Amino acid sequence: MAIQPILRYPHPVLKKLCHRVGPIDRSIHNLIQDLVDTMHDGPGSVGVAASQIGVTLRVCVVDVSKNRHGKENNHGLLCMINPEITNRSGLATMREGCMSVPDYTGDVDRATEITLHFTLPDGTLREITASGFEAVAIQHEMDHLDGVLFLDRVTSIKTGLFRRKNY
Repeated sequence: MAIQPILRYPHPVLKKLCHRVGPIDRSIHNLIQDLVDTMHDGPGSVGVAASQIGVTLRVCVVDVSKNRHGKENNHGLLCMINPEITNRSGLATMREGCMSVPDYTGDVDRATEITLHFTLPDGTLREITASGFEAVAIQHEMDHLDGVLFLDRVTSIKTGLFRRKNY
């Protein structure tokens, strides 16, 4: 459909809890296409959540397959409706950035492996286990659906938050 503008912190929509999607209709398919187009347009973007484009529905997309950190271990393009993590294991600190907070990156603790289920755009339920960079990207996007930014999870505001040199 179209590349959408990304809301930037401190926009109030970014802190809202997103609503579950009911029946999947044309508007949800259009939203997913907008998210994919917006993700592909973003500099180095590996995911976008609906709230980042001003829509408070539990929809996000993730694709780490073109990123050097996710190239070897990924599920390709994931278009997730009502995603839920059912299991988490491991813990690692990774540097994260976000199109909604373009001037900063930060060290965030995340599970290194997650199992989740979500609804696909065709209405079927899917369950996957993701690990490494893909697991981190999924958790980051799912946080957006709960009104949580990586800034809320930075390990230390004094030593774990960094001004981005260029974007």
